[in-house]
Amino acid sequence: GRDTFIAIRGLCLALDKHELARDILVSWATTISAGMIPNRFPDQGDQPEYNSVDASLWYIVAIHEYRELIDRLGLKDDPAERKLLDDAIESILTGYSTGTRHRIGMDSDGLIACGEPGVQLTWMDAKVGDWVVTPRIGKPVEIQCLWINALWIGSNVSPKWRPLQQQAEQTFKEKFWNAERNCLFDVVDANHEPGTHESSIRPNQLLAVGGLPYQVIDGDKAQAIVSTAERELMTTQGPRSLSPNDAEFQQRYTGSPLERDGAYHQGTVWPWLMGPFVEAWLNVHGKSASTIAQATERFLKPMEQHLKSFGLGHISEIADATEPYQSRGCPFQAWSLAEYIRLKRLVMKVH
Repeated sequence: GRDTFIAIRGLCLALDKHELARDILVSWATTISAGMIPNRFPDQGDQPEYNSVDASLWYIVAIHEYRELIDRLGLKDDPAERKLLDDAIESILTGYSTGTRHRIGMDSDGLIACGEPGVQLTWMDAKVGDWVVTPRIGKPVEIQCLWINALWIGSNVSPKWRPLQQQAEQTFKEKFWNAERNCLFDVVDANHEPGTHESSIRPNQLLAVGGLPYQVIDGDKAQAIVSTAERELMTTQGPRSLSPNDAEFQQRYTGSPLERDGAYHQGTVWPWLMGPFVEAWLNVHGKSASTIAQATERFLKPMEQHLKSFGLGHISEIADATEPYQSRGCPFQAWSLAEYIRLKRLVMKVH
């Protein structure tokens, strides 16, 4: 679910494949349970797995951007289809606001809390046996950005969501700013303990500035977030998943399965995050011809080289966190390629 609705934006919507996008969105609308869409359908027999806090929120973002494409192409959507997708948005927002599986639910401050021991709910989802490497229990930063975007989109369907969006956005700005490090906390109210936080410098905070339809943070703080990410996280293959200055940082994705999973989100580079980073970078530097040319040279050109170097015509799942940033993992990763396409066609409008 998560991968599908991150990837659909580049692989379908940026390429004007509206019929394919519609078929995917409509078919997934029937899978919603207690406000959640599945993160995985097992290969044989078993029930779908509802173990993702972000998949449903990415689904709402995909519906919104699908409708933007329909408008852009001058098409009209079917009334039954519109109602089905409106109902899906309403079902997800209701489920999250009242509470659902795995302690996922809206707190009194308007933000989404989630998580319980032994369950990996965010995209940083490595798990070895009973060991969840980055549990991120509490209120993860990107989940709040997705939640605020989902409420903003939902308020176009039903105005009742607007006050909740405004509350969540205000609380987010108050709780997540890390003045000491000039960026955002990765998790607040960690382990469901009010007032605690996780201050590791990770790329999840980029979604507050770029990568989503509604920009949650702007102005000086947005510039600071992008500057910190550029300094601490950026490589030619995309942002690292953890700052090299962190004690938990791992340089290479090598070794046994245990060692690899231990490094998966502890420094390893994720090329799909180039999309949110470059969009955030352009949002704070301006989308002039000169800044787009600079971003193309600095960020897109190395990705274009990648298309010729590992999985031909594709971009890999991950890469090592230190030079030479060796590509690792799956050679053909949908969301990595999708974000490259979305960046070129929709954000930078380079066709």
